[in-house]
Amino acid sequence: MTVPRVRWVVTGVVLFAAFLALGLLVDRQPLQFDTEVANVLRGQDTRPAGLVAGVVTNVLGPVLPWVLGVALLALALRDRSKLSLCVRLAVVLVLCRLTSVTFKPVFLRQRPREYPDLSYPSGHVVAVASTGLVVVLVCGWFAPRFVRWAVGITVAATVVAAACRVVLGVHWVTDTVGAALAVLGMGLVSATALRLVPFRRPDGRSLDE
Repeated sequence: MTVPRVRWVVTGVVLFAAFLALGLLVDRQPLQFDTEVANVLRGQDTRPAGLVAGVVTNVLGPVLPWVLGVALLALALRDRSKLSLCVRLAVVLVLCRLTSVTFKPVFLRQRPREYPDLSYPSGHVVAVASTGLVVVLVCGWFAPRFVRWAVGITVAATVVAAACRVVLGVHWVTDTVGAALAVLGMGLVSATALRLVPFRRPDGRSLDE
């Protein structure tokens, strides 16, 4: 493993460790910051801001990884030479998305208000961040000039998704932060292990060479 790849893996491990540490910190009771934000926004779910957030969160949510998965399948069927790459991208998508499903039962954190399912990390934010991360990888391999745009859109979409979940009162702020840390950590480690990062130039060399 080259030095750049080691750096990506170490960064991913540190981010995922931060996700776990934050989960342990907030497992028993919310941070004061969490409580203050929840109290300020209490009741917004039935007001105009909450209604707008509800619409947005229906789009920026669990449906996105499925849409991207179908797109990767279509790409692989259209061009069999890209099958291996699409499978690796799909594996990263699945692993990142599973961080919510796998770790919610570990931390057993309750929501700010009565709501089905557990709270940490936010599944909606995990879904958006997972999709965005894999879209960045797709751009890195198929359309490098769009990578910066993909990163910017991913960050913006993740922040909006997080804000909507907090406004609706179904997540603490730290649930959304933990979701982002989990996806980044798992994404960097798995993408590096599957040789999806660093990206490659047309001549086969790494972009950081």
